[in-house]
Amino acid sequence: MTTNDQNVGSAWSGWIAFAAVMMFIIGCINMIQGLAALIKHTVYVLPNSGLLVSTSYTTWGWVLVFWGIIMATAAYGLFSGSELARWFAAILVAINLLGQFAWFPAYPLWSLVVIALDVAVLFALTARWNEARLG
Repeated sequence: MTTNDQNVGSAWSGWIAFAAVMMFIIGCINMIQGLAALIKHTVYVLPNSGLLVSTSYTTWGWVLVFWGIIMATAAYGLFSGSELARWFAAILVAINLLGQFAWFPAYPLWSLVVIALDVAVLFALTARWNEARLG
């Protein structure tokens, strides 16, 4: 392996580290959103059309709390450099990206920000798959 190859690999390893940190942050934010839904229902002010998903705040809150824990745990797994962790993380981020469309009627700006972050994380996890190594 030449010096240039080592620099490329380390650059893409930085993207994986970025993906792990962003996944952890997104997971924590999901947990906070879930706790807000559980603790104080009036935090979420919805338009007349409501959310795409029709459910109680308690159910939605617990789903978000558990989803946030799963995402944060997967982010921790990314630091191991495991290829299985990368696949699992990519699937979780893709599901999270699609799930943001359920929040879109209530919080369009926030949903767009999270969708953009999810796309960046997906790019970091999938681009140059063979060159990115953490461990």
